[in-house]
Formats: sequence, C-alpha cells, structure tokens
Amino acid sequence: MYGTFWALIPAIVAILLALITKEVYSSLFIGIIVGGFFYANFGFEGAMNHIFSEGLIAALADPYNVGIILFLIFLGIIVAMMNKAGGSAAFGEWASAHIKTRVGAQLATVVLGCLIFIDDYFNCLTVGSVMRPVTDRHNVSRAKLAYLIDATAAPICIIAPISSWAAAVSAFAPEGTNGLMLFVRAIPYNYYALLTIVMMVGLTIAKVDFGPMARHEKNALNGDIFTVQRTDKNEDSQAVVGKGKVIDLVFPIVILIAGCVIGMIYSGGFFSGENFVDAFANSDASVGLVLGSFCALFITIVIYVIRRVLSFSECMACVTEGFKAMVPAICILALAWTLKGMTDSLGAKEYVAGLVESSAGSLLNFLPAIVFLIACFLAFATGTSWGTFGILIPICLHAFPLESGNPLAIVCVSACMAGAVCGDHCSPISDTTIMSSAGAQCDHIAHVSTQLPYAVSAAVCSFLAYIVAGFVNNPVVPLILGVAAVLAAISLIKYSAKNEKV
Repeated sequence: MYGTFWALIPAIVAILLALITKEVYSSLFIGIIVGGFFYANFGFEGAMNHIFSEGLIAALADPYNVGIILFLIFLGIIVAMMNKAGGSAAFGEWASAHIKTRVGAQLATVVLGCLIFIDDYFNCLTVGSVMRPVTDRHNVSRAKLAYLIDATAAPICIIAPISSWAAAVSAFAPEGTNGLMLFVRAIPYNYYALLTIVMMVGLTIAKVDFGPMARHEKNALNGDIFTVQRTDKNEDSQAVVGKGKVIDLVFPIVILIAGCVIGMIYSGGFFSGENFVDAFANSDASVGLVLGSFCALFITIVIYVIRRVLSFSECMACVTEGFKAMVPAICILALAWTLKGMTDSLGAKEYVAGLVESSAGSLLNFLPAIVFLIACFLAFATGTSWGTFGILIPICLHAFPLESGNPLAIVCVSACMAGAVCGDHCSPISDTTIMSSAGAQCDHIAHVSTQLPYAVSAAVCSFLAYIVAGFVNNPVVPLILGVAAVLAAISLIKYSAKNEKV
C-alpha cells in the first residue's frame, strides 16, 4: 500500500464520515484506525503501536505542535480576560453605534481579517473573538462569520510577505534560492487567494448567498444565528465583572501583534545579526507565536491590574476559562495531526510526487492548472497547506529551474501555493478550518458544509485562470478573466435567487 492511492484512503474515510455523520471526533479517529491497520498490514498489535505510540503520542510530543497548542492556550486566556474585563462588550457597543447594517458588519470582519495577516491561527481566533458580538447584533449567522474568518486567514497570509506562511514557503525553497523573493514573485499569480477575496466581498455587497449557507443566513435573519448547535458549550459563559473600555480590547490585540512579530524575528535570528527579511524567512512560527502570546498575556495582566479593570485573582480565574474554550480545537487538531502522520507513513507524499513528475513531460502549458488541482487534492486529503508546499514546490522547481528563466517556474510555484490553500480551505481536517470554527464558535461540520460551495466556486474560476496563465506570460490577463468569472457567477446566483422568489 505504500506510495499508492491507498495511502490517501484514511484521510478520505475521515472526510466522508465527517460530512455524512456531522461528527468530527469519531470520524477522524476512525480514519486514524484505518491508517494504522493499513500500515501494520492488518496486524492488531502493530496497528495499536502505530496509532498511539507513533501516531497520537508522537504528534503531541512534536515541539512544533506543542508550540501551537501553547499559543492557542495563551490566546484563549487573553480572549477570556478581554471578555471578562468588558473590553469585548465595550467594542460591541462602539461597533453598534458605528456599524449600522449587516453588510457593514461583514465588511468590517473582512477588513479586520486582512489587517491581521501575521499568522492564520492568530487571525482566526482574534477576528472571531472581536467580531462575534458585532455580527451577532446584526443577525449574521455563525456559519457566515466562520467563512469570512477562514477566507481572510490562509488566503491573506499566502499573499502577505510578512507572515508565518511566507516564512514556511521560504523554508521549502531549494538551497541557493532566495525563498522570500520567490514568494513575492509568486503573489501576482496566486489566483485562488485573490479571487477568494473578490468573491467574499462581492457576495457580501450583493447580499446573496447560495448552497447550505443560504439556509443559515435565512435562519439568522429570523433570530437563529446557529442553525446547527455546537456539541461543545464553551460559549464565553463567564460573566463580565470589569468596566472595560474599547482600549481594553484594542491594547491586548496590538501588543499581541507586536509581540508575535518580535517573537518570530527573534526566532529567526534578528537580534543575532540577521536582517529583518532573512530573520522572518528563517523564523520558527511555533516558537515566535508562543513567545509573542506569552508576553502579550503578561503585559495584559499587568495593565488590567494597574488600571483596576480586573483584579489579579480575576485574571487568574481566566486561565482555566481560556484553556476550556480551546479544548475542542486542541482535540480536533491532535486528531488531525495524527491522521496526517498516518498518511505520511503510508507514503502519500511519494504517491502525489510521482503523479506530478509523470505529468511534467507532457502538456507543459497546462501544467500550472494540473499542479493547482493536485495541490488542491493533496491539501484536502491531508489537511495541510504547509505539507503540500514541502512536497510540490521542490518538484515544480526541479521541473522548471529558476535559473532557466522559464516563466512557468513562478506560475507553477504559485499554482502549488494557491492549490494548497484551496484544499486547506475546503478540508474538514485542516487546522485553519478548525481554528475558524473555533474563532466563530460555530459547529465545525456546519462551517465546512456551508463554506465548501464558496471555496469550490473560487477554485473553478482559479483553475480557468491557471489554464490561461500557462499560455500567457502575464499575471494580469488571467486575473482579469478570473475576476470576470467570479463576478459573472455572483450575478448569475443573484439572478437565480430573484427568479426563485418570484
């Protein structure tokens, strides 16, 4: 089974079960069990060892994963403190006075998501905690909020040169290649990210929704912002005890952003003599986010206590509240990481690499579109964008070396990045998708099922753009055609919705 299509079966089983049963924990675990038995050639003892010792325990012992879990915990505590201090409530009141419409609430979410481009995890949880009170007041469904968060997380990070994603792509570039420069040159060709933003803003302004999202939005207008209730009940249940102001929400977020940037460049050696660009390119996102979030937590506690917004004991009470709020996300992440380990041990990377290399010799001009589809499929099945980068970017640059001057090199690298983000955006086992559900406090499967038609629509338009990009040595022409396709799709959907009402 190693290095064959069977290597993808555990992830496919988990995804199908999650979509059918609407229950994510058991679906992921069944996928892990399938992978364990495949790896052990259906031997019971070997399967159990692989599932737990080499799977779940190894995933939770990985330093990078532990760093992400710590970051989530620190962020959860900060959010709990902001809520308890009254900062979130104060911002909600301020926003209610300035944001008068549902469209305004959704566009404000988009703008905030675009501004927080440092890291997708940070984006998801911060935007969610800040905008939930605002969108709730305007009866925007939690599923729509989760989509707006998700669509401004990875798609924004993948076109932001100063982000943990830029650092990841730079790290996957071959030795001797300026990874950050490669990332920057690929931005104009990243059609999925750009068209996702166009679709998100277009749907919001046109006031149109389709697929399962239309039912969620209709129910939200009638007062039911959930439609599908979450199975976990960590809905900011702590009472507001402080008389916080808007600054008590804005200040921790600003400190958090500054702390994460400083933490990331520190992990990349900025304070040891590296320049800013190289330090960011070489940064360890896990370490940087932990350092930044811990510093932000410490400073926030000090400021709250000095300003007497919260007492020290009230701040410490938020530690358990914040931890509890992150438990569902941590559980799903742990299972998703383990499932990824199962597919890796079965040779999923080698299987996909073989597919790409076999197609590189023929249909050269169609290769960007083919790479986009393969990256979509791999990221969807494995739930990881970064893992997809690591597999496909070296293959693309092996097929088209940068020094050869072939313009398809940059287009194919960008197609790989865009496809990885697209598959990540669609996949129920993606950590970014999980974080978006957690940030919006929306049922996870409800988020996946409502977002999927939107992501697939943007993916189809992107696929068409990459077909054109393979023949046109210009990033603008395919982008214009892609934008036109997105706007045409939105117009058609709105026209169809009007006819249905008539």
